[in-house]
Amino acid sequence: MSAITKNNHTPSRPWTIYAIHHSHTDIGYTERQERIEQYHVDFIRQAIKITEAAHKGDHPEWKPFRWTCETFWAVEKFLKAATDEEKEAFQQAILRGDIELSGTYLNMTELADYDLLVRNHSKAQQYAQSFGHTIDSAMTADINGYSWGYAGSLLENNIKHLFSCIHTHHGMYPLGRKQTPFWWEAPNGEKLLVWNGEHYMFGNELGFCPDALGKYMIKDEIRHNLMEPEYVHNEIAEIRINRYLWNLEQEEYPYSFVPVMVSGLGTDNASPNSDIAEWIADWNEKNGDQVTIKQATLSEFFTALKQEDLSDVPVHRGDWPDWWTDGVASTAMHTQIYRDAQRTLRKVKRLDPGQKVATASRVDEASQALTMYAEHTWGYHSSVWEPWHPQVQMLEVRKQAYAAEASVLAYRALDETLAARDGALLAPHRALRYEVINTEPAEATLQVTVPLDGWETVLLQKPFQLIDESTGKELSCQLARNHALVTELTLASGEARTLLFQPLDPAGASPSEKIVTALNTISIAAEGIDDIRKEPETGSSIMVGEHSIESASLRIEWQLGAGITAWYDKQRAADLLDPERKHAPFTPVYEVTPAVDEHDPMHVVSTRSRMGRNRKGTNVQRDTGRLTKVKVVENGPLYALVEFVYDVKGMAYYALHVKMFAQQPRVEVSVRFHKDSVWLPENVFVALPFSLGAGAELYADKAGSLVRPWIDQIPNSLLDYTSVQEGVFWHSAKDKQALALSMTDTPLLQLGTLDVQPRLLHGMQAEGSRLSTYAWILTNYWETNFKATLGGFYEFRYAVECLSGVEPEQAAGKLHASTGGFTIHRIQG
Repeated sequence: MSAITKNNHTPSRPWTIYAIHHSHTDIGYTERQERIEQYHVDFIRQAIKITEAAHKGDHPEWKPFRWTCETFWAVEKFLKAATDEEKEAFQQAILRGDIELSGTYLNMTELADYDLLVRNHSKAQQYAQSFGHTIDSAMTADINGYSWGYAGSLLENNIKHLFSCIHTHHGMYPLGRKQTPFWWEAPNGEKLLVWNGEHYMFGNELGFCPDALGKYMIKDEIRHNLMEPEYVHNEIAEIRINRYLWNLEQEEYPYSFVPVMVSGLGTDNASPNSDIAEWIADWNEKNGDQVTIKQATLSEFFTALKQEDLSDVPVHRGDWPDWWTDGVASTAMHTQIYRDAQRTLRKVKRLDPGQKVATASRVDEASQALTMYAEHTWGYHSSVWEPWHPQVQMLEVRKQAYAAEASVLAYRALDETLAARDGALLAPHRALRYEVINTEPAEATLQVTVPLDGWETVLLQKPFQLIDESTGKELSCQLARNHALVTELTLASGEARTLLFQPLDPAGASPSEKIVTALNTISIAAEGIDDIRKEPETGSSIMVGEHSIESASLRIEWQLGAGITAWYDKQRAADLLDPERKHAPFTPVYEVTPAVDEHDPMHVVSTRSRMGRNRKGTNVQRDTGRLTKVKVVENGPLYALVEFVYDVKGMAYYALHVKMFAQQPRVEVSVRFHKDSVWLPENVFVALPFSLGAGAELYADKAGSLVRPWIDQIPNSLLDYTSVQEGVFWHSAKDKQALALSMTDTPLLQLGTLDVQPRLLHGMQAEGSRLSTYAWILTNYWETNFKATLGGFYEFRYAVECLSGVEPEQAAGKLHASTGGFTIHRIQG
C-alpha cells in the first residue's frame, strides 16, 4: 500500500469515545435462521467466558470488555440452551455490568401491533427482575424508524432510553443530523430519551476491531485490505478517529464524548471479540491523554449523557415512520396472511380474556410466530442476484412459514375458543343455529355469510327464513352467486346475537317464493343479451346503470378508459374524490425500471442500487390501468356487486369487485389480479384519491396511536410512505364527519409523489402541500434481500365508509371493526 497521508485534522480538546460492543441480529440475512440462533447462543457463551476470565484475573487485559445483548431474542435462546452454571454466570456478569440486556426483543418492521410490541418489550425487563435487576435502556440497529406507539411500549415496560443506530441505505436518520439526543414524547405525554446514532458498525470503520476494518459510511482516500500489517491498521485508525472528532467539533457538537457501536467481526451476526478490549487498551496507552476510548454498556452511556445539562435537548412528539418496512410488500401474500393472523389472535384475546381456553402459552406461541415474521430481515443477502440459489429459496420459504405458522396457531386458538362457546363441530343433524359476535372496539353494521356446508346449500333453493333469536324477527338476506347466504347486522362492541336458519314448508310459502316455469318481466333477449337499462331488481334499492351504480346514500360513476370518475356522497352533496387526483380510485399504477441487460444479474442489481430513496430509477416506465369492461355480477336487497376489468402492463389480469351496500354508506372493494413474473425492479400502486374537502385531516391508524401524516411526525422523518395497521380516515372536526378507508391486507400507504425527484423529509414540504394516497401493494426494488419476483395471483380488500357524528378515536374504532369483521360460528341446537 502507498504511504498514508499524515492527518492534518486533529481535535482541539480531549475526547471520550464510548465503544458499545454488540452483534447486530439479522434472522436469516447471512445464514439459515436456526444457524443464526445457534450462533447467537454461542456468542453469549463467548462473552461470558471473556468476562469471567477478566473478572478472575486470568486475562486482566480483558477487564475493560463490555458486551451488550442487542436483542433479548438471543438471550431467550441462550437461556433455553444454557446449563444452570451458565445461567448463573450470565446473571452475575449482568449484575457486575460486564454484560448488558437491551430492552429490544428483535429489530422489527412496523407490522407489529401494539399488543405485540408490549409483549416483546416486556420480556427483557421480566427476566432482569427475576434476579433483582432492572434495565433502563434499549437499542435498535439497522432499522430506520418505529411507529409512535413504540415509544409508549418501551415506557410502559419501564425502559427510559432508546439508542437508535440508523442505516441510511435507502433510508435516513431524522432531525437532520446523527449523534444527537432528543426527548421522544409518547402519545400519553411521557418522554423517552433517544440517542439518534450512527451506523451500528461505525466503530469498525474507525478501526476499533483488528482485522475488521470497514469502509462503508466513511468515504476517504484510504485503501486497505485485511492482509495489511498491524501498524498500517493503527495508522488508519488514528487518521479516521482524529478526523471524525475534528469534524464533530466543526459541526459544533456540544459534548466531550460520543458513542460508537462496534462489531467483533466485519459482518452482521458477529461474535464478541476480546481483541477489541486489547486494542483499546493499547490505544489509550498511546493516545489516551487526548482521545480516550472506553468500552461501555448502553446504561453507562446514558448515565454519562444525563450528567450533562439536557435543558436544551429538544422534545419531539409524533411518528417516526420506518423507511425499511417496505420489504413487507415483496412478500405481499404472506404479509396478508400475517395481518389476518394478527387480527385473529386479537379476537381470541377478546373472546377469552381470562385465557381459560386459549392458554397463555398458546397465545404466546402464536405471538412468537408473528414476531418472527415481522422481524426486519426479508431474505438471504443474495436474493435478488441469484434467486434460484438453494439458500435463497430455503430462507425465503422459512421466513414465509412464520406467517403460515402464526395463522395456524391463531385459528387453532380461535376454533378452540369458539368450541367452548357451545360451538357445534361436524356431525349429522346439526342445528342450523349460529352465533355472531362483534369482538372489535366499536359498533358496526356489517354483512356476514352464514356458513352452510356444501351439501346444505340445497336448502337455499327452497323457502326459508333467517331469524334473529334475540328479537324473534326475520332478517333480510341475499343469495350470493356462489350459493352463499348473506345477511346484515348492527352489533355493538362485544355484542353477540344468535341466528336460526329455518326452512319453510313450500306449501306455506308466499306466491313470490314459489318456483315458476317462466319469467315474463326480464330484459334478456332471445339471443341471450341483456343490454337495456335496468331498474332495481325486486327487493333491491340499488340502481345500476350503464355508467353508474347508486344506493340511497352513494353514487359511483365511471367511464371506459378513465375508470371511476365520481364517488358521490348524497347526504353531504359532495364528491368524495380529490379534485387534484392524478389517478382514478382503485386504478392500478405499474412501474418498472429497465436495466442495460435484464438477463445479467449484476445489471439487475446495479440498476436497483442506484435508485436511492426514490425506490425507482430515473428511467422508470409507468403504466396506468385502463378500464375496459364493466359487468353487474349481483344485485339484491342488501348489496349490488359490479366487476371492473382493467388493462395494465405487468399483469395478465386486473379486476375490481365493487360491492355497494344498499342501506349503508359503505362500499367494499376487492382488488384481484394476476401479476407477471419480472426480474426487473417493479412497484405496483393502487390509487386511493379520496378526500373530505378543505379542513379535513388525514389520520393513519398505527400501532398504539393515531397519527396525522405530515403533521404528527419527528422533524426530517420519512414523508413518502407509512405503514398502517387497519387503514386511514379523513376527519372533519367542524361537523364530525369522517371517511374511513380500511386496508385489510396491505399496510403500506404511499403519500409522496410517484415521480422521481429529490425526496422531501418532514418539515421540507411547502405549507398547504397535499398528500397523495396510494396503497403500495407490491415492490421488489431492493438489490439484496427482497423476493426477486412478484409474480402470482393476489386478492387485496379495501372498504370505504362514510361516518357521521364521530371523533377521531371513534373513526379508528370503525376501521378496526371493518377489517376485523364479525365472527360467526355454528352452535349447538
